[in-house]
Amino acid sequence: MMRMTVLASGSKGNSTIVSSSRTRILVDAGLSCRELLKRMQMADEDPAAIDALLVTHEHQDHVQGLAVLARKLGVPVYFTQATHRAWMRSMMPHKRMTYAAWLALRQQDLAQRQAAEVAPATAAPEIECADEAPAGKQEDLAKDPCSLPGVEYFAAGTGFSIGDIAITPFTIPHDAADPVGFVFEADGVRMAIATDLGYMPPNVKMAIRNCDVLMIESNHDLEMLRDGPYPWSVKQRVMSRVGHLSNEAVSDFLEKNYDGNASYVVLAHLSECNNLL
Repeated sequence: MMRMTVLASGSKGNSTIVSSSRTRILVDAGLSCRELLKRMQMADEDPAAIDALLVTHEHQDHVQGLAVLARKLGVPVYFTQATHRAWMRSMMPHKRMTYAAWLALRQQDLAQRQAAEVAPATAAPEIECADEAPAGKQEDLAKDPCSLPGVEYFAAGTGFSIGDIAITPFTIPHDAADPVGFVFEADGVRMAIATDLGYMPPNVKMAIRNCDVLMIESNHDLEMLRDGPYPWSVKQRVMSRVGHLSNEAVSDFLEKNYDGNASYVVLAHLSECNNLL
């Protein structure tokens, strides 16, 4: 049976496991590696069963533990190309590396791994979370903090599959390089994740129709946000059409435009300062 397990949702971090009878996908890794593993254990989810990491966009509250966790679990990470490039730039802000140079390094790394597979097999050492890694490993990772076990690309509007889960990514309006939401289908169940969007455009409304489970943003109460402690520039960003969805906006959508098919609607990315939900 298909299942959704929310490990974290909000400005301090976002991460959700979507699983079928045969496949487990971690959508975003917005907490530290150690905290994500702790929350998986609390939710009775086996980290070793994760098949892939899927990224909605490159903002820190969605990718904080991405690289360390992916290396620890030895699983590929799925991005759009623009999101991957933006994530790499954020990981190496003081280093100059073109995308072509990164591709060359990746090809070299793949060649070395293939050569290692031909050599006699030896037990591979476990990769610890960053704060537990020995000094030598930390130095190696500091040279290439973007190192991942594997990188796979997808494009909004084009479906693909991971294991037995069919995935349809759709574009969302947010101030990131190429942000997306997802629809997942397996075991006769359809689920959607639509957070970090400033408003509900027609393509999002269409994408999330006929879902059995809908996880949708309800970030803030407008009056609380206007009267709250955020700087005015942050308030403008949150309220903009590339910011976050308000309680009023999601309520209006659910009342007037939603098909009402979902058995469960999960309100997500709630603001701690500007929401009473």
